[in-house]
Amino acid sequence: MPSDHTLTRILVIKHGALGDIVQALDSFASLRAGNPDAHIALMTTPGFVSFAAMMPWFDEVIADPRAGIFNLAAAWRIRRVLRQDWSIMVDMQCSGRTKRYFTHFVMPATRWIGTAPGCSDRLPDFTGVNNRDRMMKTAEIAGGIAKNADMDWLMGDAASAGTPLLFTPSFADCEFPHAGRYAVLVPGCSLAKPQKRWPAERFAELANALLARNLTVLLVGTDDDRTAVDAVLAVAADAVDLCGKTNLVTLAQLLRGAAFVIGNDTGPMFLAAKTGAPSLMLMGPDTDPSMSAPTGRTATWLQASPIAHITAKAALDALEKLGLEPAA
Repeated sequence: MPSDHTLTRILVIKHGALGDIVQALDSFASLRAGNPDAHIALMTTPGFVSFAAMMPWFDEVIADPRAGIFNLAAAWRIRRVLRQDWSIMVDMQCSGRTKRYFTHFVMPATRWIGTAPGCSDRLPDFTGVNNRDRMMKTAEIAGGIAKNADMDWLMGDAASAGTPLLFTPSFADCEFPHAGRYAVLVPGCSLAKPQKRWPAERFAELANALLARNLTVLLVGTDDDRTAVDAVLAVAADAVDLCGKTNLVTLAQLLRGAAFVIGNDTGPMFLAAKTGAPSLMLMGPDTDPSMSAPTGRTATWLQASPIAHITAKAALDALEKLGLEPAA
């Protein structure tokens, strides 16, 4: 261990995706709380570098493009990063890639917390443990003190003061209802896992039921979700199309002000739960809720196999338990 006169340097490895990053926020905050004077760096994928740079817990953010094994230049660069004078390396990804990093790039006797064979601090079997709790335990081993991450760093002064949400210029002039008077639907998810998508006709049925209860319905997603959003709009034409019109900051602010957020097993749902918005995640058989359910004081989920067996009525019943007023 370093002496009292040596700066503790901690490298955290967490590549993503968005839901994984959001589930790690409490562990990031806990790690900083227990190591207030340390230099803490996060190594993540390039797409999350700017997002991570906003976080109040890191002194440095390092991009790891996760290049192929034959990209020797990229491999050499990561090797140089891993061979810096880190006091502790905290592997919150625990993937095959990070195990290879430990085996091939890390200096002997370096303290490594993770699941790589031969590492100094081997994590226990976390089967059945929520990912958020798994990473909290990892942070604890690295000296972290349990803390729930405050999200004000992402919300900004305007959102905290209750002033209008900050939208991107492409739709800044649109008019939206006050906080608590709209629902956000997230009909997309990873293109690689279409079986995780609740059918568009179910989302449309739910959207029309919410519109009938005088809630504005907003549809969000990335450009990859265009087909899913258009399929909902084809049946629920009065919903508002915000697909491709938010970034992570504006999306977080939008979610925080929602009366309800409903969507598939995808990153924005974890973000919604973390902001405190009443959230309903719809899961198919590919998702293990014991490990991957979003955590939040007003977050819940429904699961069926296949996911299409979840009815719009079941979703409405779940939302009523979260505070939605029953239909007249």
